Amino acid sequence: MTKKKFSNKQAMTEIKVLFEKSKELFGKNKELANNYVRKARNLAMKHRMRLPLELRRKFCKDCYSYLVPGTNSRVRTKEGKVVITCFECKGFTRIPHIKEIKEKRKQL
Repeated sequence: MTKKKFSNKQAMTEIKVLFEKSKELFGKNKELANNYVRKARNLAMKHRMRLPLELRRKFCKDCYSYLVPGTNSRVRTKEGKVVITCFECKGFTRIPHIKEIKEKRKQL
């Protein structure tokens, strides 16, 4: 039996559904939510697609766990960057404040 093949649009909708399921199940079962994130990543890699920016920032790049600020992650601002720290693996991600910095430069 052959595997069912998705088009890129179908794969993207499936990825979004998997992230919604992980959001719903995070409070009940963290491992299942993390598995949905892994499945979504694997599906994107299989189709050679980049995940959208809002989905890329919802999971840890080191341990691939679904991040919810305040429960298993911390969000801080430091020196013009947003720092997201994962409590599962102690990994962190730094995201620059590009828009805010550009707006300040325009005002000067």
